[in-house]
Amino acid sequence: MPMGCGCFPRRSRKAGHSKLARLPSMTDSINTSIPKKKDVPEKKLVVCFGEMLIDFVPMTAGVSLADAEGFKKAAGGAPANVAVGISRLGGSAAFMGKVGADEFGYMLSNILKENNVDNSGMCFDQNARTALAFVTLRSDGEREFMFYRNPSADMLLTKNELNVDLINKARIFHYGSISLIEEPCRSAHLTAMDIAKQAGCILSYDPNLRLPLWPSAEAARKGIMSIWNLADIIKVSEEEITFLTGGDDPYDDDDDMVMNKLYHSNLKLLLVTEGSAGCRYYTKEFKGKVAGIKADCVDTTGAGDSFVGSVLNSLASDPELFKNENCLKEALKFANACGALTVEKKGAIPALPTKEAVYKVLSQTSA
Repeated sequence: MPMGCGCFPRRSRKAGHSKLARLPSMTDSINTSIPKKKDVPEKKLVVCFGEMLIDFVPMTAGVSLADAEGFKKAAGGAPANVAVGISRLGGSAAFMGKVGADEFGYMLSNILKENNVDNSGMCFDQNARTALAFVTLRSDGEREFMFYRNPSADMLLTKNELNVDLINKARIFHYGSISLIEEPCRSAHLTAMDIAKQAGCILSYDPNLRLPLWPSAEAARKGIMSIWNLADIIKVSEEEITFLTGGDDPYDDDDDMVMNKLYHSNLKLLLVTEGSAGCRYYTKEFKGKVAGIKADCVDTTGAGDSFVGSVLNSLASDPELFKNENCLKEALKFANACGALTVEKKGAIPALPTKEAVYKVLSQTSA
């Protein structure tokens, strides 16, 4: 893969020579006494807010939950997946949410820690269980969900439990829509967004539609769109476009529908994922498409989160990425490769790739 773009992270190279020591000068004491901007630590942290749960995935694809003979247990929840995805790529990420004070909750907290994700924003509820989701895999690798959360701990996060200091350290604040469904978590979500905005964070939104969790389709559409115009970055799937626009064709001529109905004046970047076909991108100045990477699909769980994690990791290093189309396309090619690698394994977090694995598949693709 060509890596000539200066605004996309490179692999490190070992220096071929060492520099000679410089003799001290009379101005050294003056220069070192004045703080330099480059010496100030740069904010690159991505804080991911929302749900973390246990996915139970059938050991055999193409069967119903009732017919499945066994399930593989895997950590999941879109915001947590994104956080781990960023960390796997060498970025800085934190997760903020609530789990039960139970074996699953403690297991999830430890998984974050093992994956170098800051878990200081996690809370534990003594009176509610960690959410569970049984995920049916069709023969094509697509999914259907059955959730156990009545209520689960993630729904009970309050605004008083928010780790404000953690949000203030972030460059990007990322969230979905599931945390908007019920109180008190909805109020906590809105408060966290407000804190992040005031702290100068980039607001990143992936609706991650899960209709069975909402009271109705109309409630889902209204809830998702209620915070739409506040985001700086939005990622949606083709299916979500059709749902949010009330049935419009996501492939209309010249993308007029997408720009007229989904792009808003505060938005810096809108991304539309198309599965194995890749993704489309829209900014105020330009729009285009980046082709997908071939993969042997086993389980699509976490593929979109892997894509988002990669994009946010690139943005954390270069917040102006969306202004340079060549750099953006390079970053999106990398993100497409992340999604492709993720579908080749079962589960979400266990399948998220390292940057070395992504570089390898890209080098094979371009060969």
